[in-house]
Amino acid sequence: MGYIAELVVVVPILALVWRFLGAYMTGVYEGRYRFLRWIESPIYRVLSVDPNSEQSWQRYAGSLIVFSAVALVVTYTIMRLQGHLPLNPQHLGGVTPALAWNTAVSFVTNTNWQNYAGESTMSYLSQMAALTVQQFVSASVGVAVAVALIRGLSRKDSKTIGNFWVDLVRGVFYILIPISFVSGIVFVAQGAVQTLSGPAKVHNSLNGVHQIIARGPVGFMEPIKELGTNGGGFFNANGAHPFENPTALTLLLSVILILAIPVALTYTFGQMVKSGRQGVALLATMTIIFGVWLGFTTYAETQPNPAVASAHVVSQRTGNMVGKEVRFGPRLTSLYNVASTQTSTGSVAGANDSFNPMGGFGLLTGMMLGEVSPGGVGSGLYTILLFAIITVFIGGLMVGRTPEYLGKKIQSREVKLAALGVLVMPITVLILTAVAVSVHGGQSAIGNKGPHGFTEILYAFTSQANNNGSAFAGLNGNSAFYNITGGLAMLVGRFAVMLPCLCLSGALADKGVVPAGPGTFRSDTPLFSGLLIGVILIVGGLTFFPAVSLGPIVEQLSHGKLF
Repeated sequence: MGYIAELVVVVPILALVWRFLGAYMTGVYEGRYRFLRWIESPIYRVLSVDPNSEQSWQRYAGSLIVFSAVALVVTYTIMRLQGHLPLNPQHLGGVTPALAWNTAVSFVTNTNWQNYAGESTMSYLSQMAALTVQQFVSASVGVAVAVALIRGLSRKDSKTIGNFWVDLVRGVFYILIPISFVSGIVFVAQGAVQTLSGPAKVHNSLNGVHQIIARGPVGFMEPIKELGTNGGGFFNANGAHPFENPTALTLLLSVILILAIPVALTYTFGQMVKSGRQGVALLATMTIIFGVWLGFTTYAETQPNPAVASAHVVSQRTGNMVGKEVRFGPRLTSLYNVASTQTSTGSVAGANDSFNPMGGFGLLTGMMLGEVSPGGVGSGLYTILLFAIITVFIGGLMVGRTPEYLGKKIQSREVKLAALGVLVMPITVLILTAVAVSVHGGQSAIGNKGPHGFTEILYAFTSQANNNGSAFAGLNGNSAFYNITGGLAMLVGRFAVMLPCLCLSGALADKGVVPAGPGTFRSDTPLFSGLLIGVILIVGGLTFFPAVSLGPIVEQLSHGKLF
């Protein structure tokens, strides 16, 4: 299946997903679907939770932090003790403390940054009971925060924003598990490996060579890796490995799963605030940014690799094939990797580190915009809503009246909370990058010198602070310095954005609704979408342009031209 054919199939399928999955999720979070009550009720009893009781934003945030802290401890403990636990056919020892810390933080924050090769580091139990479980619940946590913020915008004079435990359970059992189960059947049918029998041992009697082929419970890990915008694969090669992503059909399904929930949440948003046009305005913003970045990156990767071209050793008529799977080539790899970096997925079908300089620029800057096109499960929506509040504030100043969004007056407190949520990521990235390039622990792990090495560091912290998880593989992340600082970047990038969002939700829910007047700056028009795109580009562009100028732009210019 070619690049154009994939796009022709993906677009109409995503349109259906936007409409029908979005409507279904609206029903789930509004409590209209209760057909799995027989699963929900025992869980609530164990948690001592009253599903009919709602929480203030403080209690909602407290529940989220407590749950995430417990999940972090459990995940860390399983990995440290895996050498003494079952389902370990390779007899792998416990994961080292720094790596276990980094990995536990990574999966609990929905980042799935991997400083290890899964097939040679993690037992089957760790892969399933620790990592895959976190791929479900961390994704549900992200959606829960987005839904809580929507409730804040849609309610008036309310002291509550929902119940975290109910939102968490319903996200897992009503949305993530059913879709992942059906998709897992497709992956296994296409050739993704699914077994607990341990590695396959092969002996070639002709040359006497022994080979051990890693395998495991891969097929049913793949769908939640993509659907939950997690990205953490069973194998080190991730989506480029034929056991994870065996055919063009599974690549197509992967792209659809990656984009499904972030896209559908814009429809859910429109339905819950009782204005479908509001959701369409956000979707249009996401689509335009995604389309531009996809086109730019794909074009860059269809150009010859400058290093190979200077060697005059091979024809590059198909574009840059360095680091690409021959099954997919530059175009399909670009589609997959852009979808992955424009969300918080981070899975890859080819080596990001081997992209052309401007191809890597496309992947890097897509994250620097805050991953809002369409962003991760939940995180994409609540981040773009922060940008939307800043946009209506600017628009209100232009028309000379108090800014309003969905009938809620946007005052000093709301603007400060939105600005805090938007600025957390760039501040974290730039500070940690500056530290890493200044100390021995940061410099010693660079695989390449010069601007490309700088890009490897910048990309790493951009990916981690955005809870993305993809990497420029030339950086040796499995060191004490990067395991610890990376873990801090992931925690800050996750919870220092979520908490302002929940505080903002509480503040908005407590407000009344102001009727729209002739001077109201409407937020459901093409003008608003255009202004929102401008704000996103200005924040990302002005903040990061000096940094990217030292990395991919300098690297490209060193080859004589920018394009």
